[in-house]
Amino acid sequence: MRLSGTLQFVLLLASITRATGLSIPLEVEQLPTIVTHTSGPIIALPFDHTVKIKCEARGNPPPEYRWTKDDEDFVIPHVSTQNANITFGTLVLHSKNLAQHQGKYRCYASNKLGTAMTKEIELIVSRIPKFPKEKSPPIVVNEGEPITLHCNPPEGVAPRQLYWMSIGLQHIEQDERVSMGIDGNLYFSNALQNDSRQDYCCYAAFPRIRTIVQKTAMAVVVESSEAPPVRKPSLLLPSGVQTEKVVLNGETLRLECIPEGYPTPSVSWIKMGDELPSRTKFDNYGKLLIISAVQKKDEGKYICTAKNSVGKSDHYIDVIVEEPPMWLTAPPQSQLTVIGTDVHIKCSVGGKPLPQITWMRNGELLTDYPKDNREVLDDILVIHKARPEDSAVYQCDASNRHGSLLANINIMVMNMAPLILTRDEQEYAVVQGGEIIMNCSVFGSPAPNIDWTKDDIPETIDGERFVYLQDGSLQIKNAEKDDSGKYVCESSNTEGWSAITAVLDVKDPTRIVNPPQDAQIISGTTAQLTCLAEYDKSLRESFQVVWMKDEQKIPLLFEKDSRFRYFADNGILLIMNVNLEDQGIYTCIASTSVDEDNATAVITILDVPDVPTKVGISELNSWRNITLSWTPGSDHNSSVIEFVVEYEESQWEPGRWKELKKVPGNQATAELALYGHLNYQFRVYAVNAVGPGPPSAPTERYKTPPAAPDKNPENIKIQGHLPHQMDISWEPLLPTEQNGPGLEYKVSYRRLGVEDVWKGQLVKRHSFVIRNTSTFVPYEVKIQSRNSHGWGPEPKVVSGYSGEDVPTAAPRDIAVEVFNATTLKVSWTPPPAATVRGHLGGYDVHCLRKYSLLNPNKTLDERNSMSFPGKRNHAIVTGLKPFSEYRLTVNVFNKKGNGPNSDLVTFKTPEGVPEQVPILTASNAKKDSVLLVWGPPLQTNGILTGYLLQYQLINESTLEVVNSQEINITVADITQWQLQGLQEGSLYHLHLSGCTRAGCGPTTTQESSTIGQAQDLSPTPAVALVQSSHNCSLTFPTSVPGFSIHPPLALLNISSYVSDTFAQISWTAREKQQDSQLYVAYMNNRDGNWRISEAVNASQSFHIIEGLKPGAVYTIRLLTKRLLDNASIFEDVIQTRVEGVEGQQSNFSNQGWFIGTMCAVALLTLIALIACFVRRNKGGKYAGTPPPQRQDMFFMEKVKEKEDLNPDVESQGMNDDTFCEYSDSEEKPLKGSSLCSLHGDHTVGDSVSRDSLVDYTEGGGEFDEDGSFIGEYSGHKHRDSLSEPNGPSVVSA
Repeated sequence: MRLSGTLQFVLLLASITRATGLSIPLEVEQLPTIVTHTSGPIIALPFDHTVKIKCEARGNPPPEYRWTKDDEDFVIPHVSTQNANITFGTLVLHSKNLAQHQGKYRCYASNKLGTAMTKEIELIVSRIPKFPKEKSPPIVVNEGEPITLHCNPPEGVAPRQLYWMSIGLQHIEQDERVSMGIDGNLYFSNALQNDSRQDYCCYAAFPRIRTIVQKTAMAVVVESSEAPPVRKPSLLLPSGVQTEKVVLNGETLRLECIPEGYPTPSVSWIKMGDELPSRTKFDNYGKLLIISAVQKKDEGKYICTAKNSVGKSDHYIDVIVEEPPMWLTAPPQSQLTVIGTDVHIKCSVGGKPLPQITWMRNGELLTDYPKDNREVLDDILVIHKARPEDSAVYQCDASNRHGSLLANINIMVMNMAPLILTRDEQEYAVVQGGEIIMNCSVFGSPAPNIDWTKDDIPETIDGERFVYLQDGSLQIKNAEKDDSGKYVCESSNTEGWSAITAVLDVKDPTRIVNPPQDAQIISGTTAQLTCLAEYDKSLRESFQVVWMKDEQKIPLLFEKDSRFRYFADNGILLIMNVNLEDQGIYTCIASTSVDEDNATAVITILDVPDVPTKVGISELNSWRNITLSWTPGSDHNSSVIEFVVEYEESQWEPGRWKELKKVPGNQATAELALYGHLNYQFRVYAVNAVGPGPPSAPTERYKTPPAAPDKNPENIKIQGHLPHQMDISWEPLLPTEQNGPGLEYKVSYRRLGVEDVWKGQLVKRHSFVIRNTSTFVPYEVKIQSRNSHGWGPEPKVVSGYSGEDVPTAAPRDIAVEVFNATTLKVSWTPPPAATVRGHLGGYDVHCLRKYSLLNPNKTLDERNSMSFPGKRNHAIVTGLKPFSEYRLTVNVFNKKGNGPNSDLVTFKTPEGVPEQVPILTASNAKKDSVLLVWGPPLQTNGILTGYLLQYQLINESTLEVVNSQEINITVADITQWQLQGLQEGSLYHLHLSGCTRAGCGPTTTQESSTIGQAQDLSPTPAVALVQSSHNCSLTFPTSVPGFSIHPPLALLNISSYVSDTFAQISWTAREKQQDSQLYVAYMNNRDGNWRISEAVNASQSFHIIEGLKPGAVYTIRLLTKRLLDNASIFEDVIQTRVEGVEGQQSNFSNQGWFIGTMCAVALLTLIALIACFVRRNKGGKYAGTPPPQRQDMFFMEKVKEKEDLNPDVESQGMNDDTFCEYSDSEEKPLKGSSLCSLHGDHTVGDSVSRDSLVDYTEGGGEFDEDGSFIGEYSGHKHRDSLSEPNGPSVVSA
């Protein structure tokens, strides 16, 4: 794109005080241009001593100033210069008597090229207004004649205000008869007798100079007559029949007609041939017509008519609308042209009368127009083939009788090479997507051509986003990153060439990404507004976030006047302890030196409602029914939910306010029912979602007269504490409810259901006892209140019974129907109602368990009772023991106690299913079989007939059941089973339950896997049903003959700590295996469902199992992979504690099998200690290498009974004595820890915990009849199992 043609320099237009001029740089010689000057007229006040008339111009050379006054040269008393380069001419007039300077001034600014001048500036020096001293004789008129009192006010500084008053400053009353005209005169249409007075004074007020002047008082004497003659109206003002009124367009038209006559005439107005304008108003009792903002169409003939009962009088007013000179288009523009062109100056003006146009050059009249150069064509001045000497300031002066217009037109005739006014190497910055203007302001004649190029590319910049402005600047819209670079502006004309460079950098825009959000904040809390922004990192130093509230900058904590409540940091504004003043619109402005972004949010402050006001009382129907009304206060942006009316009375509880009534929040009245004989005052408070507001001021005291009680006692209770009396009590009336003095109660009673009369007694207390009544008979009772002013309302009748006694008869026909081993139904015939002797409470069923049918020789005498409330003839009894003989009785009871027992009934409960098998282990796993060992149920609940074994083949990928089979074991005293016919390398779920003739009990679940070809022959671990703290050192072989496996995970010091709802499993991992992972699996033995944790790093040293049930038995495993197979490295059975009850160990310690086990462990411990002691005395380390046939494994377990419900695992471990040490290598457990160090190159890790129980069983150990395990620790160590290479062996010390 290329910009060519004549550059148009816009002429700057101002008001009357601002002149016009070309935008030519001061480096170029140019004509003077009036920049600003004082507009007239100037009014100097009487107390002014200095007047400044301003006149400022610019030009090159700088202009010089001269002044004229009334078209004659004026010597300037003082000129102040304010600039060293450009002289500003300000005319300063100093004088104590400014009146000598009054006149019309004009300023001329000249340099060698020409002269500019201003309009005439009129200086008016006002004097202090005064009325002339004069003495006028009294005005004497007959009654009914008109009067005119002349004011003739002095001139002064506008505005001037006129008044007619007496000497005592009392206004003269004005009406249709008496009124003041626009001229200030006071007109009387007709005189009345009371118009006679000696002090009619005209006052003129001048507010601007704070002056009021008074005319000498005038006297009026009205001579009375019996009947003033009637008189036809005529006009006191204006005179004659027709007048002419000239008004300027846009001003206010005022037409006045003041009539005289008797009776007093009225005035009306019309416009001939048209309606009065809608802007018409009337004043001064219709005598003054006012039309604002007069328009051309308001011209015409207006008629005012004065009319009374005698006749009428008309006056015609011709309204002519004129206007001062005005520009029809725009003032003539200054021009820059080249030599040899024609110049046309058009001075288009209008006005009424039509203005006369005068042309001047450099302030002098153009009287001679050479025919070959200048000529005037009406309102156009033409300069033909302009020459440089035609450069001048031409003036166009248009004037009529209403004013004048003056235009200075600078005509510059010149040729000049381009002059670029913009600085070279100017740097610009703009954000991506924004707009930027790179300046290239050029002056030249003729108009220069302008081109823009970028980054040394000769092609001119072009495109929709690039716009060449009129002054040569380049505008870039929707800036892109690629727009960054160096730009060149080239300018040329016939006189020469010039260029400048501009550098543009396109930045990333500033953008608020997390703007503040509207919020409702409760007063007194802290408000937080967030304003996070993104910006160009190169603008980091200039980036800032400014917060505004209601368009005013917020003073922050570190700023003056911050009041320490506003704090802003990192785009977050905190307002501490907000109050209602903090409500408003908050704006955050994120800005850099290049751009800014803003976002707003509205904070609404919620507060409790304001105090209700204007709380008042009005009687509704009586003294005790009133209406309380109030005016709600502000709800502070949370709607009022309700109003609460409180009262305080001065007689019983003075100073204590109590709630009387609540009304909805949209209601501002409450109808109140009051008690008598009280001196009330009331107050109201409002409640909204924030809370209750403050209460209003209390009302005046309101005293109610005494009256009879309005209510009777409530909550009457009839009780029989003794068999032969009836106790009656009630809630007494509150003191405020008594309505007067002398309160007492009348208690009336009679038998119910028989013929009986009411008996009554007056009492003052709130209880009454009726003695010598029959036992448990019904009565009717009523209680009525009364005071000194009468009785309360008729009371309600309530019924009740006299005193109760214990029942005298027992239920009969007791029958028992046994449902199952623990439940039966007992039925009976209720005793006669009369024998109950009170309110039937229910029945007690007593059961006595004599003995168990498993052991009939042992008498138990276990008693149990159950209560069944209400009227009934049977009950369901649960919780019985199976296979037992019981004795049963039934009795009835009431509030006084139990009746006699029924006859004894004997019955037996049948067998039940056994309890859950307490322990089940799977061990000695082979390719197609696994050995199951268990303990018998603790309670068989009958004769044990055998066991039901169910085993399910599990898909290890999906954990779904593939196949399910079951085996009935019909031998009762067996506690192990070799399960055969299994699939090789498969996972099985095993379920075992004990059975009686009644069926099989709940199952115990275990999981086991058969061995595959690539698996280690690891037997299933043994399981102990105790809380344990195992302290063992477990190591594993690196290889087993015939197999190739990776080194397994080795853990030391495995222990468990058990609480009521969680368990902690702890261990120590070897240094080389710190980064290994393991899994913790656990199962509730009651539901048989396994749960496996996420991977746990071995270096973590512990894992917590949460969400356990108190008092439940769980099996826990540590696994090297997330599969429930035999690859576990540790297994244990724990029982969670029951809060507040001793550990489960104490419960098991009462069982025979547990006692036997503890005895065996104690014996083994003693033998081991003796062996260790003997070997230690021989010196050196203990030899831990067993015979060759024993190199499979080492096994040692320490069992310790815990006595503390919450043992400290760590401290306990540190305090235990070291049991013994076994070592085949240099790896040893920490010295002083309570553990057995088990090391061996051929030890299979799983055998440590899984095989202990299996070995003892195979070697002659057994479970006794109550399920406890007893092993012959010393008797089986030389049995055949020693020669079995795949079976585990036990080393006993």
